[in-house]
Amino acid sequence: MRSFVHYLPIATTVVAIAFSVVLYRHWRRKPEALYLMWWMLGAAFYGVGTLTESLTTLFGWHPWTFKAWYISGALLGGAPLAQGTVYLLMKRRMAHRLTVALLTLVGIAALAVLLSPLDVAAVEPYRLLARALDWQWVRAFSPFINIYAFVFLVGGAAWSAWTYRKAGASHRGRVWGNVLIAVGALLPGIGGSSARMGYVEVLYVTELIGLLLIWLGYRAIASDTSASVHANQRTASTAAAPA
Repeated sequence: MRSFVHYLPIATTVVAIAFSVVLYRHWRRKPEALYLMWWMLGAAFYGVGTLTESLTTLFGWHPWTFKAWYISGALLGGAPLAQGTVYLLMKRRMAHRLTVALLTLVGIAALAVLLSPLDVAAVEPYRLLARALDWQWVRAFSPFINIYAFVFLVGGAAWSAWTYRKAGASHRGRVWGNVLIAVGALLPGIGGSSARMGYVEVLYVTELIGLLLIWLGYRAIASDTSASVHANQRTASTAAAPA
């Protein structure tokens, strides 16, 4: 049985596409800013995940749509966005090393998802539930990836908000922008935990609200004319960007 909530990913997909285009244009103005590239990829993968949810609502469950949903959502839902923060806050050599480690782990997990048989008895016609994976041990990968995403995306935004707050009132837009990004990044994680327990509808709601908050945070920071406190951002250019 489909409800209104099951159609929310359609709206989220539209928002993700629009946000990806905005980030892509920003990155093309500063191609040396790898943090922008990763944020753009993060918004794009976010949209891929909600697209698979939309297709399931509209056309029903399909094995390859399900596997694409798990890879783009559980494995790549927040990690690319977090990697953007890694490139913003850390020296490039360390960021490159973390990228190799992250992509290796995601690659192994994604391959396991693709190879896993599916438990047809656990499938529901219009709902995507991870219990449909016959190799349930595959699900052990996602907590490590999501903890990594939480530390750098939510933690990085919270740390930036605190740093800007200490820097003075002239950074007010950057403070509130980072607060919005931290909250927005946290919400899909809460929804993902609910989805692991079978309440995928909570995920659909938190995905939409979370992405809107992240975009609002981006806009608040981009409109703030004060100088960034992050050396990598200042080096890339003097143009404002989310931190």
